[in-house]
Formats: sequence, structure tokens, C-alpha cells
Amino acid sequence: MELEDTLLMMPGPVPVAPRVLRAMSKPMINHRSPEFAAMYDDCRDIMADVFKTKSDIFVISGSGSAGMEAAVGCTVGSQDTVVTLENGKFGERFKSIASRYGKVNAVKAEWGHSFDLDEVEKKLEEGAKALTLVHNETSAGILNPAKEIGKLTKKHDALFIMDGITSIGGDDVRIDEWGVDIAVTGSQKCIAAPPGLAMVSVNERAFEAMKGMERMPYYLDLKAYKKSADKDSTQTPYTPAVSLFFALQESLHIVKEEGMEARINRHVTEGNAVRAAMKALDIDMFPDLKGETRYSNTVSAMKAPQGVSGDDIKKDMKARGIIIAGGQDQLSGKIFRIGNMGNVMPKDVMLTIQQLEVVLRKRGVIPELGAGLEAASEVLDTLL
Repeated sequence: MELEDTLLMMPGPVPVAPRVLRAMSKPMINHRSPEFAAMYDDCRDIMADVFKTKSDIFVISGSGSAGMEAAVGCTVGSQDTVVTLENGKFGERFKSIASRYGKVNAVKAEWGHSFDLDEVEKKLEEGAKALTLVHNETSAGILNPAKEIGKLTKKHDALFIMDGITSIGGDDVRIDEWGVDIAVTGSQKCIAAPPGLAMVSVNERAFEAMKGMERMPYYLDLKAYKKSADKDSTQTPYTPAVSLFFALQESLHIVKEEGMEARINRHVTEGNAVRAAMKALDIDMFPDLKGETRYSNTVSAMKAPQGVSGDDIKKDMKARGIIIAGGQDQLSGKIFRIGNMGNVMPKDVMLTIQQLEVVLRKRGVIPELGAGLEAASEVLDTLL
């Protein structure tokens, strides 16, 4: 397979613009220099609009999971309770992280199913220092109700720690308005930079919660990131991945040029187009939605058609130069997923639907081509 001709339509990593790749080839600079400080400040300024927050934002050289661990490890002690919300693989990851630092009180739903908000409130009433939520659970293609959960955490005086790794920069996310105390995203998702950076917003309430902690992570100490960022010349506490910072800055310039409103609308419209195509092809969406829960706007999860494995669809699409995702863990073979994050354009969605139809026809799932493509086209035409 020619990698340069491969189209990534998975929930990250995502296609990276050539100008971002070129930015990574810049000569190294001193990470304690005014040049680095200016770049870091520029990134943080743009991210404030992406996150919709006035809180501090820091960049950690590490994946999104590093940001998740920093959020929990800096605020949760061994005697503290964390309410963890789990309806997919990454909710379970948050639980695993939380269990290493404090006591866990879990709210569990089947993968792709909605949370019972009454149960969430009951768990908070039992006492909790923090609550963790994966806003956009890509393993199941479900968008969880962060706004409503934020109201509950505020009511019960718990910290709201949110994984926005696959929603921030691509969907309507309002960190301050929703009362999120710590929010995390990753470079390789909706921001459309290469993997390897975690961006974390931290408000004053979260910093207050760090006081008196019996122990803090070393490399992931958010107070250390604040101390370095507050210097006259903005820095990171430890040596950053400078080339990735070059890429992040260029990616954020692309975000700024498109504008957040337009970027969110593009992601939402492309997600709607994929769902419209699936409906036309008589393929069921996987999530079971109730209440305020919604389908993800950055990755769509579909049930594999009768008699066909999701892994077979993934393999057939890969042979055609398009990388989609299958199901993880207990969903392996049962679903397939199509991402539309970052720099994925309408033409990419159309090509993916076209090739998916060919695969489905060859597998005997659909009798003829065109229904999905036509349905997607009608939705995507609104972007023209």
C-alpha cells in the first residue's frame, strides 16, 4: 500500500496538512529561548478560543492519556473518591487511572448506551472529590451530555475532569460555561497535528484542590507546568517535543483561519452525512441514545451488517486505500467506525462512502450502488 495515497478516516491519528509536516522540519531552537516562548504563547492564545476558556492551558509532551493522568494524579489523593463514568473503552481507561490514585465509585453503562443521570447524582451524593467523563466516547461513537453532568458536579461540589480528546476543536465544547475544571485534548485528533502532545486547561478551582496533596506526579505535575508558564519567558518544566510544538502551532493557525464556528459546523455536517448514508444503506448506528446523549459528530459507529464482520469491512476498505476503524475489545468484529476529525473534507467523506458501497455490494449486503452517496451528498451540499 502506498502510504502517501492512504486516506485516514479513523478516530485519530488524522490526516495532517502538508504545511504542518513542513513546519516540523524547521531547525531546532532552544526550548528556553524567547522564540520558543513566543510559539508557546501563540498556541495557548489560540487554544483559549478552541477550548472556550479563560483558564490556564498547558501543553504536555505526551499523548492524551498523559493529560488524563495529570488531571487525576494532581487532584486525587489516596483517601479521595472519584466518580468515574464508563460507557466505552476510554471511560474505562479513566477509571483505571483514577483507581491508581484514589477510591473509585463507578457509574457503568453498556458500551454505547446512555448514562442514567439520576444514578450519577446518587453517586455524587455519596461524596466525591472529582468526577471523570469522556465527552466523546470514540470506541462507541457516542457523545455524552457534558453540560448536564457539569451541573451535577457543581451542585455537589465535585471537580469536573473531562476528556475532550476527540471533541475539542471539532465539536461544540464550552469548558467554562459547562463548569469543567480540568479538560484534556490530544494533538492528533480534531486539532489535526501529529500525535504526541496533550493540551490541558486548568482553572483556579482545580489548582485550589491541589493544595495539601500528599503527593503529586513528577513529570505530570500541573503546578510545575503553571510555574514554568508564568515565567517572564513562557516555558515548559521539562524538555518539550519542539518539532511537535512547531506542528501544533501551524495546525492551530489552520484552525484559526477556518474559524471555530465554521470548523464545528463542518464536523457536525460531515457526521450527519455519514449517518444519512448509513440510513440510506439500511445500516444501523451502534449507540443507544436516551435523554441528552447524542451521536458523536467526529466518529460514527455502525453495527456490522448481518453475515459480515466489521473487521472484514475494515480489511476491504484498507485494500482500497481507506483506513477506517473496527470495534475494540468486546466490540471486535461487531461494529465498524468512520472518523471525520480534523482536516477531513467533504470530498473525503464522499470517497469513503463510495468505496464502502462497493465493499458492501461485493459482500452481498446491498444490491446496487448510489443510495448512500446520494444521501451523503445532499447533506454535504449545505457546506458549499
